[in-house]
Amino acid sequence: MLRIKGLTNHGVGPVDLAVGAGECVCLSGPSGAGKTVLLRAIADLEPHDGEVMLEGRSAGEFTPSQWRRRVALLPAESQWWRDRIGEHFDAPDGEALEALGFGPEVMGWQVARCSTGERQRLALLRLLAHRPPVLLLDEPTAALDPEGVERVEGFVDRYRQAEGAAVLWVSHNREQIRRIAGRHYRMEAGQLREAPL
Repeated sequence: MLRIKGLTNHGVGPVDLAVGAGECVCLSGPSGAGKTVLLRAIADLEPHDGEVMLEGRSAGEFTPSQWRRRVALLPAESQWWRDRIGEHFDAPDGEALEALGFGPEVMGWQVARCSTGERQRLALLRLLAHRPPVLLLDEPTAALDPEGVERVEGFVDRYRQAEGAAVLWVSHNREQIRRIAGRHYRMEAGQLREAPL
């Protein structure tokens, strides 16, 4: 599904990695090792050398907006550009809202009243609205309590299986990595190495 060949950027790489359809691969490593830079480069939000391919097609064959809808990045801190949650959604999925711990009234909430964890769960829902085949998740549960962590892990797992999505998930939690990942890589000083689950 997603193939990265010889990717280099700001001291990261060269990175070679493939993530298959329906697979979840976790990345871990110390702060500053290059995990976020790598995700941003894959999403074509950072200049880089090397090649990133989706289903055999190079990123250069897509417009930037097409690529980012298909290779979708959830940053560690979500961005919101309008006052109310509902203004960021065309047609909110009530079942998905409930799965992430919300009722339909959340669409009327002001973004400013939401906690970091609430914003992150809602940003995940917003990200999946276009049914991307690749998810790049940068510590999506870091601000969540245990119940929120369980909800997000289950939600992403169901999406991954239903859509055959490839998931690249940054996590520092070893127990979480064991729960969700089929493979685990550790990044240190810009170099990616396979690590035990």
